[in-house]
Amino acid sequence: MGFKMGIVGLPNVGKSTLFNALTKTAAAQAANFPFCTIEPNVGDVAVPDARLDTLAEIAGSKQIIPTRMTFVDIAGLVKGASKGEGLGNQFLANIRETDAIAHVLRCFEDGDVTHVDGRVNPVEDAETIETELMLADLESVEKRRQGLTRKTRGGDKEAIQQDRLLEAAQKALEDGQPARTVSVDEDDLKAWTLLQLLTSKPVLYVCNVGESESATGNAHSEAVAAMAAAQGNSHVIISAQIEEEISQLDAEEAQMFLEEMGLEEAGLDRLIRAGYDLLHLETYFTVGPKEARAWTIQTGTSAPKAAGVIHGDFEKGFIRAETIAYDDYIANNGEQGSKEAGKMRAEGKAYTVKDGDVLHFLFNT
Repeated sequence: MGFKMGIVGLPNVGKSTLFNALTKTAAAQAANFPFCTIEPNVGDVAVPDARLDTLAEIAGSKQIIPTRMTFVDIAGLVKGASKGEGLGNQFLANIRETDAIAHVLRCFEDGDVTHVDGRVNPVEDAETIETELMLADLESVEKRRQGLTRKTRGGDKEAIQQDRLLEAAQKALEDGQPARTVSVDEDDLKAWTLLQLLTSKPVLYVCNVGESESATGNAHSEAVAAMAAAQGNSHVIISAQIEEEISQLDAEEAQMFLEEMGLEEAGLDRLIRAGYDLLHLETYFTVGPKEARAWTIQTGTSAPKAAGVIHGDFEKGFIRAETIAYDDYIANNGEQGSKEAGKMRAEGKAYTVKDGDVLHFLFNT
């Protein structure tokens, strides 16, 4: 189960620098001019989880396989992108393919780095991008509703459902609100997701601050925090410059560097954790002598659906899941100790997998 987070923002806010650090590559050309990123760069990042290392050590696993998150570096948007300005149409299409948006905002002062509007105001920058995405959505919704007219008149149930959802989105957008503010019933969630509206995607604001402000933030990041709270969104404070420097160091050097900067962990870890919270994701584990592996699922996933993340046959032939809570696995020094302590449970199809569960699936082939 893969999850994609699109990194967006105005030109020269540090998107490509952050992407380089996240993926520890130089695939994205970071340069001080707009549109240096012409094609979206895609990078898979291992999701850091100390629990996986602990499980592997107890089980004597030969291999450790973390779960992964995909980041997509999307070229800088500008005012007018919804009308095709600055290669806008191409970049908006790239955003549609992501599950969530990490909106990088410039929260640093630096006369040597050009701002497209000649000033530093992250809240206004966020409003510029949001407005362009809403305008693009509104145009898309209007066209799609027109295209559904014949089918809805003919009583096509799927078309009627789509039109109803598009109408709700259109009303919100015309009121100046993003599509994510629309309340959607559970029965409509799948159809709503398939609409791929830009402003229906959850947003994480990434405050890119200077090196000296990475631990405390600044007035700009405080303004973003207030904006995010008012919207019901979240934010993280990161120095893309620091992340880039850390990406060039080994683990021991990186830890020393973080301590010198007064940071408890790398921004990558905070960003991924915030992304997981944003997308309502959690992790379960499979552990054995061959490998210890992490698997990503949506919060509230049933045991059979969780099994299907490994292989479709596991879900189809699901019998039961032998389940040990992470804390019990650690406290009893592994699977055998957990069994002897009565901490291994046999869970059926109705079981909802919990974050940190150590699972072994039994299934019919």
